[in-house]
Amino acid sequence: MKKVLLSTIACATLALAANSDYKYEITPLIGGVVTEGNLDLDRNYANAGLSLGFNQFDSFIDQVELGFLRSIEDVDYKDGSRSDTGITRIFTNLVKEYPLTADASLYTLVGAGVEIFDNENAGNENGLFGNYGAGIKYKIADELSLKFDVRHLIEIDHGDNNLLYTLGFSVPFGEVAKAAPVVETPAPVVETPAPVAAPKDTDGDGVIDNLDECPDTMKGAKVDTVGCMTLINLNINFDTDKSVIKDSYNSRVAEFAKMMKANPKLKASIEAHTDSVGSNAYNQKLSERRAASTVKALTDLGVDSTKIKAVGYGETRPVATNATVEGRAENRRVEAVMVK
Repeated sequence: MKKVLLSTIACATLALAANSDYKYEITPLIGGVVTEGNLDLDRNYANAGLSLGFNQFDSFIDQVELGFLRSIEDVDYKDGSRSDTGITRIFTNLVKEYPLTADASLYTLVGAGVEIFDNENAGNENGLFGNYGAGIKYKIADELSLKFDVRHLIEIDHGDNNLLYTLGFSVPFGEVAKAAPVVETPAPVVETPAPVAAPKDTDGDGVIDNLDECPDTMKGAKVDTVGCMTLINLNINFDTDKSVIKDSYNSRVAEFAKMMKANPKLKASIEAHTDSVGSNAYNQKLSERRAASTVKALTDLGVDSTKIKAVGYGETRPVATNATVEGRAENRRVEAVMVK
């Protein structure tokens, strides 16, 4: 049985890959049990097993856990019978997670299960139990987290107590299905007369040159009626739960910094946002870190720190749905609101 358990754990860990948006989580477990003194069993013995988590979306509960634990070695009875037994516990729990940092979180669990004795003796019988517990989860790689928890088991019939402690390595898998792309029907071709030459709009902001008071508008910026910028999407998107600006956005940041230095009268509010994954309070802090990271990148390029300020709005101002991977990526953004 020991070899079967260890083989199952090794295969489960090596066989699965994941991404940040997943449906399931598998966790090989190893740990031990501290038994109540009146059970006439070894006070400490080792356990191993496996749990499968079903992640819940748009729910108060973060995960439903199904799993089993099995004693690795035979557990001795202490009643003088010189007999021993193996113990299997099958359980299901509801799990709630509480983020602490970008990589660490606490979690609590509550549920029930059944314990099965290979050899019933000394009042130890097959039956139901309830359990509750708490633990900590720490991400050690993009696709691997370390989990440790302690669980208090209470046997239903006699109220016997066991304290379980488990260590596991969780691997997420099962990509969340992406929304089908929208297929646009091409508009019918309509013949039009030869166009009349239109007034020039050199910077392409929608205001013709002879009315444009700010002729060097950045591409994609929103402008007022006289062509001066009011809102610029810096097109900086962050990875989930991250506030570091990737090198691929350096040119966009440099372009904005150059524009700010060339227009000394302009000031900007650097506003950062998040998707809806995580708690409101955690996302507010994350957005503030993203705004501060962007402001630092600009000041490092020579922008006067008195002309820019960092503001975080958390998850309160989405520009796309948080129900899809693409929508959440759009919401993890930074914008600049311009002030004359």
